Amino acid sequence: MGRVEEVSSLTFRTVGLGDDALDYLAAWDLQREVHAEVADGAAPPTVLLLEHPPVYTAGKRTDPHERPLDPGGAQVVDVDRGGKITFHGPGQLVGYPIVALPDHVKVVDYVRRVEEALIRVCADLGVTTARVPGRSGVWLRADDKGPERKIAAIGIRVSRGVTMHGFSLNCDVDLGWYDRFVPCGIADAGVTTLTAELGRRVTTADVLPLVERHLAAYLAWKPYDATPDYDPRPEPGRGPRIEILTPK
Repeated sequence: MGRVEEVSSLTFRTVGLGDDALDYLAAWDLQREVHAEVADGAAPPTVLLLEHPPVYTAGKRTDPHERPLDPGGAQVVDVDRGGKITFHGPGQLVGYPIVALPDHVKVVDYVRRVEEALIRVCADLGVTTARVPGRSGVWLRADDKGPERKIAAIGIRVSRGVTMHGFSLNCDVDLGWYDRFVPCGIADAGVTTLTAELGRRVTTADVLPLVERHLAAYLAWKPYDATPDYDPRPEPGRGPRIEILTPK
């Protein structure tokens, strides 16, 4: 697999891990603040890296039946990104890249670059992953451990040509939270973590430098060799959509 060595001018800000995990609504306010600065040219492209206390976030395509009947004390927050409902919580590294997209970079290309960076992070740790065409995120192929399963989720918004929201990578998260709802509205696949796949604990602190290195490389907007996809498996009922929202 080809690797990208060039680095971008991204600024990385770790804003809450472990006991300092940042409340989702506080992080959303911070995202909006940084987004406005980047869009105005007053701040460099920035990636916020953090953990959240347990929270379910429902994107614009979330159907009522997909919400957890019993969220286990976690908040359920409606958000302005595309996609459906997902979970964030301790043991999951969340990244919010807030970057202006160059004219030659389409939104789908941006998403694929973030996916590729996370695929490379998993590979560095010894976990083989790829994309599943028709479904965003990073996946493991079905094997004797279980069905096809997602290890990283992606949901974004683009406003004024600048991205927000982003990705989550399951490091050591309690998978019991996923039993309370249908992750991303996809009922025919599973969810996993780096810890579960490797049989040893992998923390968010362990993956943080790898995520920074690979995001810096792939968001430098240079050509790269993409990891071969797994078999296409469109989301039930519709194809993939990435929503681009403009300010009112």
